[in-house]
Amino acid sequence: MTTAAAGSPRTYQVRTYGCQMNVHDSERISGLLEQAGYVRAAEADEQPDVVVFNTCAVRKNADNRLYGNLGHLRPVKDKHPGMQIAVGGCLAQKDRGDIVRKAPWVDVVFGTHNIGSLPVLLERARHNTAAEVEILESLDVFPSTLPTRRESTYAGWVSISVGCNNTCTFCIVPSLRGKEKDRRPGDILSEVRALVDEGVLEVTLLGQNVNSYGVEFGDRYAFGKLLRACGDIEGLERVRFTSPHPKDFTDDVIAAMAETPNVCHSLHMPLQSGSDDVLRAMRRSYRSEKYLGIIEKVRGAMPDAAITTDIIVGFPGETDADFEKTLDVVREARFSSAFTFQYSKRPGTPAATMDGQLPKQVVQERYERLIATVEEITWAENRKLVGETVEVLVAVGEGRKDERTGRLSGRARDGRLVHFDAGSLAGQIRPGDIVHTTVTYAAPHHLNADGEPLSHRRTRAGDAAEAGRSPRTPGVLLGLPTIGAPAAVPAPTGGCAAH
Repeated sequence: MTTAAAGSPRTYQVRTYGCQMNVHDSERISGLLEQAGYVRAAEADEQPDVVVFNTCAVRKNADNRLYGNLGHLRPVKDKHPGMQIAVGGCLAQKDRGDIVRKAPWVDVVFGTHNIGSLPVLLERARHNTAAEVEILESLDVFPSTLPTRRESTYAGWVSISVGCNNTCTFCIVPSLRGKEKDRRPGDILSEVRALVDEGVLEVTLLGQNVNSYGVEFGDRYAFGKLLRACGDIEGLERVRFTSPHPKDFTDDVIAAMAETPNVCHSLHMPLQSGSDDVLRAMRRSYRSEKYLGIIEKVRGAMPDAAITTDIIVGFPGETDADFEKTLDVVREARFSSAFTFQYSKRPGTPAATMDGQLPKQVVQERYERLIATVEEITWAENRKLVGETVEVLVAVGEGRKDERTGRLSGRARDGRLVHFDAGSLAGQIRPGDIVHTTVTYAAPHHLNADGEPLSHRRTRAGDAAEAGRSPRTPGVLLGLPTIGAPAAVPAPTGGCAAH
């Protein structure tokens, strides 16, 4: 007996934790399941036939969150024979068979290298009434050759590489994602064109270290060339990328950003620490002077560039003086936002066994001071934009208070979040449309524009959003893809078909 009614397609939900890589991998998981005949469950459905957890292993609370959610699902599964639970992603790659040992009601465990095996593993587990655990040590197929159900009509992720060749002492990602594997430029550009053909306006190029792209085929300037090639794609209005590593950042990439009109003047470049001693202990092969030098060059070429970063507080051995150096770099860099983290010990990383592990209260106090400093700077930088006109790509789900305030939300070209009043255009502006509006108020994390929009442009992405379509790519290989209008999605039984 299964939870799906006789003759009805089985339904699924994918629950994603972690970084943009995981978000994009979840789009592939959805594409694979739909190709295999599954239908996405309604958002409010508490008992889909298959629940897939796509996990993160970067921080300790990721483990707690996963096992907590698995525990909540156990009684649901007990009441609904035939329901299946699958766990994939970085935590699955790390914990492997331990997941089934800790949660024996899990049906499938799959790793970061064999996403494409999920439908087969689910069917095998169902047939054998036993858990299936399959973890590969290297890529089975490059993930972008898999079918993908895109979550957005207007913005898409495109992987240019997977894996990482760096050996940062705090990071477990290289052991879970493997060594860097680069896609060929023709493959990447074909996927970008396929998305644009379906109305997507913005593409984000993804990699653990995008500006080491080309290492596999021996071209250290490959990433800058790729950015310029994206500039030749008609209909592609915005290009972003994440994340670059300061050690590989070259001047040709800055020139490509400045000289290619559709490449956004936004840069997310992890700092991690402003102390050279801590950077050395982290095995980050740059120092604060080099980092600030890159920012100076970026702003010299693009004075309007918005620069964001990642910072870790409380790394083993970090002294008060080290932490003050981080604050000094933050003040000099003038970030538009920062993702801040308290150091989290991860078994299997060199930092986990280092001397000088800091007390929680010390880390907490530094963390609060860092947040206060960052917000003081981001607020001051945002206030400079009051009175300026911004181009906003209208988004879904960016503004949690939009329904209450009557505003819509989206991202400016520099990546800043903008909440805006639709004015007389209320009801006409769709997700994926483009609006020009004037900033009237600034907060540390967003901008408001409460006057009448200056202009509104309807787009193909907006048409797709209005029609309830989302782009689907069937897996893009070398050469031009064959792609047309998105296939109709069968409605799931009992409802409609969500970083």
